[in-house]
Amino acid sequence: MLAIFNKGLVEPPQELNSPASVKVSVKPKVPEETLKDFQSCHSTNAFLISLGDAALLSYIPPCPPYSTQHRFFCGLDDIYCIFLGTLNNLCSLIRQYGLSKGTNEAMLVIEAYRTLRDRGPYPADQVLKDMDGSFGFVLFDSKAGTVFAALGADEGVKMYWGIGGDGWLVISDNLEVIKASCAKSFAPFPTGCMFHSEGGLRSFEHPMNKMKAMPRIDSEGVMCGANFKVDDYSRIHSMPRVGSEANWAVWGALMSDSFEHSNITT
Repeated sequence: MLAIFNKGLVEPPQELNSPASVKVSVKPKVPEETLKDFQSCHSTNAFLISLGDAALLSYIPPCPPYSTQHRFFCGLDDIYCIFLGTLNNLCSLIRQYGLSKGTNEAMLVIEAYRTLRDRGPYPADQVLKDMDGSFGFVLFDSKAGTVFAALGADEGVKMYWGIGGDGWLVISDNLEVIKASCAKSFAPFPTGCMFHSEGGLRSFEHPMNKMKAMPRIDSEGVMCGANFKVDDYSRIHSMPRVGSEANWAVWGALMSDSFEHSNITT
């Protein structure tokens, strides 16, 4: 899967941006080049949706189609979701949200997101903790112009993110595409974490702890973006409920404070 978002829409963590990317011979690629590379690897079955100048989403169906590691794409009410992996408790979550039996994981994520956005009975971290399994997803709400991504804690699914040409955020499960697109400005998406375009990055496993960026050094001794880890010694003073635009803004203010007070050591 591949998701690319306009820099005016999403502001990724500054620590992902490696100063080495402006010095290396291979420069970050613009979205059209990244998309071309991705689809060249899957020329027969790649699905693409372009959402104006805001986002590009590309999805590859699983092969074989009944693989245990599912891949789903779903669009509903201008909300789009690409889901990777499997939820072991999908049936119980379907009953919890009052959905039909044919609901797949991507549909469930959209419904969970809409519940958070419109009614917000639970904090976002609790909603993700309730998902038992190996999973990763990227969701784009085209009406609100917001991005929501998460990766399960068990490391059963891999996702990567980085900053491509023109400052666009790139998220994919294809490491080679990320490397080619983002030069040195990329990193693994942190497990057990969620990212919201208004709220930033947070651990849903440890929601009361702040996140800390740790510089990544590759085999050539060059700094490549940053790994993000839970800071065991830094706490968030209060836990906002996420159920409205105002609450997302509160989350964003807390995360800005988090990175401001977290030291990065080289």
